[in-house]
This record gives sequence, structure tokens and C-alpha cells, in this order.
Amino acid sequence: MAQHWIATRPGDPGVFSFVDHDVPAPDPGEVTIEVRAAGMNPADAKHVARGNPDDFPRPVGYEVAGVVTAVGPDTEIGSGPVAVGDEVLAFRISGGWATEVTVRARDVFAKPPGLSFGEAANLLLAGCTAAEMLHVTGVSAGDTILVHGASGAVGVSVLQQAAMLGARAIGTASEGSFEVVRRFGATPVTYGDGLEQRVREVAPDGVDAALDCVGTDEAVDVSLALVADRDRIVTIAAAERATADGFTAIAGAMPASQAYRDSVRAHLVRLAGEGRLVVPVARTFPLADAVAATELLMGGHPGGKLVLEP
Repeated sequence: MAQHWIATRPGDPGVFSFVDHDVPAPDPGEVTIEVRAAGMNPADAKHVARGNPDDFPRPVGYEVAGVVTAVGPDTEIGSGPVAVGDEVLAFRISGGWATEVTVRARDVFAKPPGLSFGEAANLLLAGCTAAEMLHVTGVSAGDTILVHGASGAVGVSVLQQAAMLGARAIGTASEGSFEVVRRFGATPVTYGDGLEQRVREVAPDGVDAALDCVGTDEAVDVSLALVADRDRIVTIAAAERATADGFTAIAGAMPASQAYRDSVRAHLVRLAGEGRLVVPVARTFPLADAVAATELLMGGHPGGKLVLEP
């Protein structure tokens, strides 16, 4: 019998429970995946903590990589034909922290052979979020952008995708993470008192856009001070400030965000397959240790993506 993690009610990771469950056979338009790696994202825990009590119990986990074990009748996946035994990745799904899962085929893509299961399982949530941040701020060749939280998962993907667009990036980080920022082609600056002036010193010609992955008041205030056009400021973590100050907030639950992110999945998988989009993995945990892994993730600065392996 398969196993998966569910959240029994809103709350901290203490409400997670690892239970047996029956995996339904795939209907038309569905496939079943034996999970080899499940991705971990702050959204996994945040959506449980802030969830509607009426939506519980609910399975946890939005992205996986694994091997197809069953295919519904007359079904192709997001990247085309599929057969039992194919290696795939999937996002956006429900219940990825599992040993096996049946999902919509349109959310499944062939895994590039050069990508490990752990890398593939952590590619798309962060990558799609980063792509939308660049899209809504209109980043293009020649722009100078400021990325708050540049060494985190979304920030690292932003840096790589911005470089492909021909933009120059300045990334805020702790000094201990400067090498990560430099590795992906950006100029690091330390967050904290004096951030605005430090950015002005490394960007004397100004900043064209600001992309906030952290949601602190400092990040928002510095963005507002440096970027004249508020349409070129975006946050994924300070929605209240965005409403109050007239700039853009995006989130995967928003219909426009969901549609855009779904539209770029195949493109990001191709980039990763070509080695142009890297997913740094910091640590792997057994699936049964998901609570401990979540505590590390939510504690901040895990140093890269975390993977759950059944």
C-alpha cells in the first residue's frame, strides 16, 4: 500500500501525519507516478498554516519526479506521448509527499536525462515563480534589476533567467551566501541598514526593476526608493504592502499567475535539460522525515533545495 503525508488541520508541521492510502487507477487524462523524489517549498507549510479548516485533511506537496507506473486511456502528458517506465516530473499537483500518486497528465513532463530526480522535483515551483516575476516587471536586455533574497530558491532561478534575458542583477544576501549570488552572475550586497546606499554605489546609473522574494519592510522600502515606476516592482511575500503602496504582488493561487506559470513549464524543463537552468540541492531526507525537513526549510537559509525520497 502507498503512503503519503496529509495535514489534518491548519497549523505548524506538528499537524502533518504520514498515513497509508489507496492510489486510484488513472482515468483518461491521468497518469500514476512512483515517486522517486518530492520537492519541498515554503508554500507547502505556509498553505497548511493559513488554510481554511473546511479544506482539511489535505495532502501535502506540489511537485515530484519519478517513474510512470500506469497511464489512463488515450492519454498524453504535457510534453507528449508517455509509456509505463518513463521518467517524469510533475507540477502543479496535490499530494506529492507520497510514495505513489495519480495526477493530471497535463501537469507531467518528461524528465531530462541529465537532471537527477531531486533536481527535477524542485525545478518548477521556484522556476515558474521566478519567470513570472521577470515577466510582470518587463525585464529585458540592458536592464539593471535588484533581487531581494537572491540566494534563496526563487532568487537563484531569477538570477539565472535574468542573465538569459541579458539583464544585470544585484542580489541581496547575507555575506555567507555571496558566493551563491556570484555563481549565478549577480553582484551581491548585504541586506540590513544602509542597503539603499550600497545598491546605489554598485548601480550608479539606477535600478530599472525590483523583485522581492523576502517580503520585509526593508526590501519594499528600498525598492520604492530606487525604482521610479511602481509597475516594475513585484513581490511574492508582501501582498499587504503591495496593496498599500501600489505595486504588484503575485501568487500561485491567483488565476493570472497560475495561467502564466503553467504556460512556461515546458520551456523551463527544456532549459534545465540543456543545462542552462540549475537547481542547487542542499540536502536529501527520507520521506518519513518530512517534519524534520520542513522545520529546517522554514528555519531559513537551508543552502539550497531540500528533497524528500521515499
